[in-house]
Order: sequence, then structure tokens, then C-alpha cells
Amino acid sequence: MPHDHNHGQAHSSCADEHHEHHGHGHDHSHDDEHAPADNLFLRIAHSNIVALNSTCGQPAKVGSDETISIESDADDQMILRVPFTGIVKLKSVLIKAGPGDQTPTRVALYANEEGIDFDDVATKQPTQEFELVQNRDVGEYHVKATKFSNVSEISLFFPASQGAETIQLYYIGFMGTWTEVRVQRASVLRQIC
Repeated sequence: MPHDHNHGQAHSSCADEHHEHHGHGHDHSHDDEHAPADNLFLRIAHSNIVALNSTCGQPAKVGSDETISIESDADDQMILRVPFTGIVKLKSVLIKAGPGDQTPTRVALYANEEGIDFDDVATKQPTQEFELVQNRDVGEYHVKATKFSNVSEISLFFPASQGAETIQLYYIGFMGTWTEVRVQRASVLRQIC
């Protein structure tokens, strides 16, 4: 389905606004002793997150402040590209959206598809998709482990709302395990000889 409202060009990283896109609308305490050990919040390259077709808001605490969120801009579609600081074995994606008709109908996940845009999602098969339900709580969507065992970046495509002109997201989170990427430094001459 072609788009003629500059989806591919109108994007923002929202990083300059201290916008933690892992938690679109979520201020995650780094010192939270009750946070699960497999929460990947600290393993996201926050300054490199890209949100296509979005407005930016300030982070909110999960479940406490629904006046603050990220919303789609030109229509009811949005793409979020979330890079990690290492390699991730993803277990699940956490999403809080809405309210009501502003809840996306579904989310399509793309693993390791760097720079994906609206033209790409029209032709590429997602790694996995989930139908989203209207709910006031954070929903957890478990991914197929074999398809998300070596992830350096994940993109989330929200193709439509459940009836509203825009979609609204309050929280996006990831659960899994993280492995540091070690860069081997070898002399170029050693590689040639």
C-alpha cells in the first residue's frame, strides 16, 4: 500500500528530548531493585532509537501517568527502530497502548532489519506478528526464541489503529538476555600477510 505523506522522511529520534523510547511514555528507574533481571532497558542504545511518523512526548511511569505518551503523526501508522548495545536473545515484547480505538490493531516485529521504513514493511515479511487487544495494562507478547536469538536491532511496525485517526503508545519494553559484543582489533597488515 503506497504512502504519500512523507513517512520515509518525517522521523524523529526524540533522543534530544531525553525520550526513552524503550519506554515510550515510560520512565524506568535504573536503580529499581524490583525490576526483573531480564529487563533489557539498560541494554538499549537510547540515543539511536528512531521513530517514524511520530510525535514526541515526555516519559511517564508505567500505569501512573497516561497523559504522557508517543502518538503517530500523519495517520495511524508508526515504526520504531530500537538498537541494542550488544546481542540480545529476546524473550518478549511489552506494550501498553490506547486508550480504546487508539490501540494499534497489531505489531509486526522485524529483527536485524537496519533502517527499515514504510516502503520496506510493505514488501518484507515480518519476523513475527501479534494482534493487540484493547487493555489498560501492559501486555506481554512472547516471541519465537529461534527467530530472536541473535538480535542487534528490532523494529516495531504498527500498521493501523482500532478505529482512531492515530495510535498512542505509553510503554514499549523488552525482556531477554544480553551479550556484550567484543570487537577484535587486529592489524590490517596481519590480515593481509
